[in-house]
Amino acid sequence: MAEDTKKRVVVVGAGVIGASIAFDLQRRGFHVTLVDKGEPGRGTSFGNMASIALDFAAGSGPSTWKKIPGWLIDPEGPVWLRPSYAARILPWFLRFLAAGRPSRLREIEDAGMSLSQRALDDFREMLQAIGASELMTEEGCLAIYETEAEFAADRGHLAMMQRYGFEFEVLSNGAIQYYEPALSPVIAKAVLLPDNKSIRDPYRLVVKLAEAAKAAGAAFVSGAVRNIERRGDGAVVVLLDDGRRLEADSVVLAAGVHTRFLAEKLGEPIPLETERGYHTQIMKPGISMRYSVIWPARAFMVTPTAGGIRVGGNVELAGLDAAPDFRRPRVLVRHAQRAVPGLKLEEATDWMGHRPALPDTIPIISPSSKMPGVFYATGHGHLGLTYAATTARLIGDMVSGTKPPVDLTPFRIDRY
Repeated sequence: MAEDTKKRVVVVGAGVIGASIAFDLQRRGFHVTLVDKGEPGRGTSFGNMASIALDFAAGSGPSTWKKIPGWLIDPEGPVWLRPSYAARILPWFLRFLAAGRPSRLREIEDAGMSLSQRALDDFREMLQAIGASELMTEEGCLAIYETEAEFAADRGHLAMMQRYGFEFEVLSNGAIQYYEPALSPVIAKAVLLPDNKSIRDPYRLVVKLAEAAKAAGAAFVSGAVRNIERRGDGAVVVLLDDGRRLEADSVVLAAGVHTRFLAEKLGEPIPLETERGYHTQIMKPGISMRYSVIWPARAFMVTPTAGGIRVGGNVELAGLDAAPDFRRPRVLVRHAQRAVPGLKLEEATDWMGHRPALPDTIPIISPSSKMPGVFYATGHGHLGLTYAATTARLIGDMVSGTKPPVDLTPFRIDRY
């Protein structure tokens, strides 16, 4: 495509989703401008748990309502709803509970798994294209259970994985320590998820994606986006806070939870909330680990990444503006030390970020229902890293007019 005939695309948001999309579009022959008020990879993507987690799980189920009192009164539980935020999040919560109806749950699982079934292959292809295949480990992930009761409580999720063709292996006793010697003997059961890979440095991944897009001709603009307009001649204009105007043929909104403010201005509000997540990055952990470990009953992970070991997960519902509560990552570290008793807390830093969460757990990957030329890629929740390459492929297909390999009906913006 000649330089003067390239179609222009502005991608708003330079996290792992936006950077992946920018790279995909640039190598398809578009002229891409990536916009963010910060540096690529310094937002929510900086602190994810480095996991390519193919075992999709819907956030809500038929019995979720029974857990809500615990979420309000137990600040050390896997989900903590700050009472001061309860009234504001109520409309989102009602949609969240509705998504757990049995009639809706299977549809959500089908949609989530349609992305999961592509995610690993798409991710490997993207890493190869940017010359960074070494960033993905070949080891899988271990889901651990301290008691038989914990394992029994997760059987429904394992049965769902089996239904969609995902492989796993149940381990007991000494077999657990054979795979990961750092784990405590108190762990009664584990499930080896061989295809749940890890990324050796999530921040470095986003930097590499942005660098690869730039090397192919993309531009980066630092600034905050104020609004999106469409001109009479069909061009889409991105307005920045400082008055700059970026003209494009298409715009992709991939700014995480902040996408909701732009969507509101375009007249298509979306129920996008922040599930605040915490991690502790330990640079002198006193141990080494081959596998990432997830403890489903306590909703956290331990992952060797970024030159150390990262402990993180959990959910805090408190909105965008509340100050971080760094007691939460300390709780996660205590849980982690029960599973990994040799884990030391030396040269450790705490972090908090904002996962963009929709009440039905599956993302929006969709053209705008209001403004032609605008596309959305947001609401990936806990699976932003997992779905990054697949989302980039699907958005690239939509922008270029190619038929996507996945039915995108479940991910449309006007499904609410």
